[in-house]
Amino acid sequence: MDIGKNILELKKQLPETVSLVAVSKTKPNEDILAAYEVGQRIFGENKVQDLTRKYEELPKDIEWHFIGHPQTNKVKYIASFVGLIHGVDSLKLLKIIDKEAEKNQRKIRCLLQFHIARESTKFGLDEPEADGILSSDEFKDLKHVQVAGVMGMATYTDDHDQIRNEFRTLRNIFTSLKNKYFSDTNTFCEISMGMSDDYPIAVEEGSTMIRVGSKIFGERNY
Repeated sequence: MDIGKNILELKKQLPETVSLVAVSKTKPNEDILAAYEVGQRIFGENKVQDLTRKYEELPKDIEWHFIGHPQTNKVKYIASFVGLIHGVDSLKLLKIIDKEAEKNQRKIRCLLQFHIARESTKFGLDEPEADGILSSDEFKDLKHVQVAGVMGMATYTDDHDQIRNEFRTLRNIFTSLKNKYFSDTNTFCEISMGMSDDYPIAVEEGSTMIRVGSKIFGERNY
């Protein structure tokens, strides 16, 4: 597996408007460094323990994204350095992130996760739930979180039309929320969708951020 070559090939296919999160979960430091050597700087992890260890051990100009579903009691361990938390799906979680960010005197960027797939196992909000959060006084009181956009995962299927429709749904949700709540700010700008199997469709449908693991690092080691 030539990790550096894989990254460079992938970046060639991506428009400049799309950033690449290299999903390094379960991968050793040497794999991450192989990607780092060719200029990759954004890496995604889904376990707090792994993320904090890699943050300690690897170059400090890496931007770490937490791409899992963060447990509320573990936010404090990553609050001092995490660049973006994907997968926020409740006001309760936003409030905890805000509290931990304040302790670290910083603002933490987050993405609201939407359930766009037909599979019931995936986490996420629907649009009325997001409206409930964003229009609440409690949300308006949060000074240390920045909702930077939306994220979602399509159904794992070979049906490209279905995948396309699900990504389109997420893009429409993004546009709707931007118009309602974030029209006067540029900070609400990310549509994180697309993984190793479906990122070309996601990019066509307006993704600004793709999360790719196996296409860079090979299959996962568990």
